[in-house]
Formats: sequence, C-alpha cells, structure tokens
Amino acid sequence: MLLSLDIRDMLIIDRLELSFRPGLNVLTGETGAGKSILLDCLGFVLGWRGRADLVRPGAAQGEVVAEFALAAGHPARAILDESGIPCGDTLLLRRVNHAEGRKSAWINDRRASGDVLRAISDCLVELHGQHDDRGLLNTRGHRGLLDDFVGAGDALGATRDAWGALAQARKARAVAGERLAELAREEDFLRHAVGELDLLDPQPGEEDALDTRRRLLQQGERLRADLARAHGALSAEGAERLLVDATRWLEDASEGLDGQLDGALAALGRALDDVAEAARGIEDTLDALEAGPGELETVEERLFALRGLARKHGVLADDLGAFAEDLRSRLAALDGGTADMARLEAEAAQAVARYDHAARALTELRGAAAVRLDRAMAAELAPLRMERAVFATRVAPADPGPDGRDAVIFEIATNPGAPAGPLNRIASGGELSRFLLALKVCLAGGSAGGLTMIFDEIDRGVGGATADAVGRRLRALADAGQVLVVTHSPQVAALGAHHWRVEKHVADGQTRSRVVPLSAEDRVEEIARMLAGDSITDAARSAAQALLHPA
Repeated sequence: MLLSLDIRDMLIIDRLELSFRPGLNVLTGETGAGKSILLDCLGFVLGWRGRADLVRPGAAQGEVVAEFALAAGHPARAILDESGIPCGDTLLLRRVNHAEGRKSAWINDRRASGDVLRAISDCLVELHGQHDDRGLLNTRGHRGLLDDFVGAGDALGATRDAWGALAQARKARAVAGERLAELAREEDFLRHAVGELDLLDPQPGEEDALDTRRRLLQQGERLRADLARAHGALSAEGAERLLVDATRWLEDASEGLDGQLDGALAALGRALDDVAEAARGIEDTLDALEAGPGELETVEERLFALRGLARKHGVLADDLGAFAEDLRSRLAALDGGTADMARLEAEAAQAVARYDHAARALTELRGAAAVRLDRAMAAELAPLRMERAVFATRVAPADPGPDGRDAVIFEIATNPGAPAGPLNRIASGGELSRFLLALKVCLAGGSAGGLTMIFDEIDRGVGGATADAVGRRLRALADAGQVLVVTHSPQVAALGAHHWRVEKHVADGQTRSRVVPLSAEDRVEEIARMLAGDSITDAARSAAQALLHPA
C-alpha cells in the first residue's frame, strides 16, 4: 500500500507532501490543474518510462520519494533479498532527476538500478487507463491473468516440472546421440588401436626397465671382465685370504699383549664381512649380465615397439596402459550405445507423455476458466451500459513451453455481429475504460491482491447511472486494498473514502500545483463544482449531498 508521496521541484510542483490511506482515494480538480503530473511523478519514482522534462524550470534537480507498507510475504521482499537490500515493514523509494537529464535511484537508502526499481514497482502498483500498456492491454500477460483468475498454480507447477524433465531428457538424448555419432566415426580407429595395444600389453615402468637392461646387455663383455677381476681381488685368493691370514697372526700375537689388539681384531672382522658382502654383490651382478641367445635383440625390439606406439598416439610410453583403457571404455560405450540410446529414447517418450498430460490438463483448465471469465464479464458489462458488447477469452494453440502450449488473448466485439479483436484496437476511449474496469473487477475477485491500483480517468465519457456503476466497482476493488482514482465524475468522487482536490495557482508570476485534502464540507463544495461548473448553486450542493449520503 502507498503510504506517502513527497515531491520536490517537479514540473509545476515546488513542494508537495501527500499521505494516502487504504480504500478508495479520489483525486479531482479542473482540467490542467496537475492531476496527471502526480501520476507522472509517481511513475518516475517507480522507474517507469515517461516524459523527460520533469525538473521544475530554474531548479537544479527534482526529487520524488514514495513510501509503501509491505506485508509479510509480499513479493517485493524476494526481489529486495536477491538484490541485497534490507527491508522492514516499510519500503522507501527515492529518485532524483537532475536538470541535465541524469537520474539516480535509491531503495531504502541503497543505490539501485533502474531494472531493480522497475521489478519492485511491478509488485507495488498497477496503472489502468486509456493508454494502459503496462497492464491489462498487454496481450503477453493475458495468459498469466487467466491463470490467476482460475487459480492454476498447481496445474501450472506440474506443467513446468514436466517441461523441465522433458528438457533434461531431450538434452541427455541429444548428448548421447552426439557422443555415439562421434564414436561411430572413429570406430575403425578404436578397434585397430585397441587391438595393437592389447597385443603389445604395455606395463607401467616397462620402458625404464627395458632401457636399463638394454644398456647392460650392450656393455656386458667389458663389464663382465672388470667385475671378474674385482671379484678375484676380493675372493679367497685375494683380499679375503690376506685378511684371514692377518687375523690369524694377530690372534696368535694377542695372547701376550693383554687385549691391546682387540680393536684391531674387531676391525679386521668387520672388514671380512664387508669384503664378503661386496663379493656377493659382484656375483649377483655377474649373474644378471649373463644373457641368453638373442636377448639383446628381443629387448630392443620390445623397447622400440613401446616407443613407436607411444609416438604414434602422442603419449608417454608409461601412459600407454591408461590410454588403452580409455580407448577400451570408448569402444565399450560404442558397443553399448544402441541399448543406451534406446533407454534414453524411452525416457524422452515418457517425459513427452507426462508433459502432454500436464499441458492438456492445463489447457482444459484454461478453457473452463475462459468460459467462467466471459460469463463474469457479461454480468459486469451490463451495469456499465455495455450489455450489447461481447467479451471473449480466446485460448489458442501455441508453441509448447514451460507454461503450457496455449496462447490467451482477451478480445471484444462492441456490437453483436461485429468482428472481435484485441481490446485496444476495437474499443473507443470510454468503452475501453469500462472494459478495463470490468475485467479488473472479474480478475481481482474483489481483492487488490497486495497492489495499489491507480485508475486514470477511467470513467471518461460516462455519466449518470453508468458513472455510479463505475464508482461502485472501484469501491469494491478498494475494499480489500488501496485504489487511487483520478476522476472528473461526481458520482465516482462521491464514493471515495478519501478525497483530495488538485488545484493550480499563480504566485509571483510562477504557476504552481498543490493538492488539498478535503473535509466533509469541502467535499460537498467540490462535488457541487463537478456537477454545476463554476457557478455552484444550492441545487448543486443538494445534489452533491445526495450523492455523498444517498437515502
């Protein structure tokens, strides 16, 4: 609900503060007094597109501040949370228009973009009038309005879920199909490469082992001769024999030396152990150097085969095993691809069936809702002196999507037998206003739905009982929320719960607009003026009293 509007230096308004209330708020005044300026300023702070020259001549900038009450669970709160803007029970919008054209906006004292401002404003205010292209005249929103009218939330949710599942199934099928086609294109390569790799059967670390063995085999003769001489120098005929002799001689000598040779004997013992260990190591190496016939050729062939296959596939020799495993998995995917595609096709078909079922149920619900809405519109149009007009909700096939496969368009024929067409192309100004009001009453079900609804001269071109019917429907809409109406109709003004008069005055050569809240006595005078014009008579006052306080 709109709580207040503070305007500074905008057009012919230098300073204006307004406080609004629940129910039907009425703004009246002579033509040109500035009623439309108020709506321009409200639209400006809400981020709507409008006239560019809003700053009052001579002022550096103009500013509009609007305060709204937000109930718990109001849809604007989700937008604020997503934008990181804190919010309590009230929402403060502030927008500044600089004289050079630059605009700045704040939401609860946080800088905000125009996109965020407009997204929030869509949750706060609806504007209805003869040039209403944001609301009921926008055919792109008719399907959503019909869904709200019938309460299609569950059916719409089921359709959206089915559409999401269908999209996922189709994507999985497409991805698998592309993968299978790619594998099919390289099938010959895969089978040949896997055959080569399986035949070779490369092992991790095999290249290093083969390379080391090859070098040993290549140097075998020279190495064996050196190793044999080293082994002879350490064996029983060499160093080992000398160490044994030295140990025996020291043991004999140590008997008369009271342990003075114990350290030397221990060292010789360790030396004997080390020499024996070295000899064993040399023997093992000599055994390893013993090559069978053709072993070098065999090792080289295996090594060269590994390296050649690695070069062929652009991988390291040690990675051939993992590469082979990857090729085997791709080949297995190809071999099993037909069965997998059959499964995905079945899942996609099931998803199509589920979507068809949900979309069909939604279409049937919309069809039934269209009949109900047309019937409700017929009942609403009769009191508005449009009993000969025909309103039709057309539900036509459309491309499938998350919201079903229906297009919904509100059409009218102003006279029986006349061709039906979109609201804004068929109806005249006065007829269009009454159509919009009747449609809003039917769609809202007597509830403002958490929005402040603004009707800009929606009663233009009607009077008498028709204007009274318009006013009563506006009041019915306002019973559960807040409605602002700019009107020239005394019948409508008399039904308002709160009444302001917009007036223009000239001071010091400057034209200014102001808004005056009206007391009960002031309302009588204002409605009498609306009935009689400039010369207010007692008869006009009596008529105004009768409108305000009908018997």
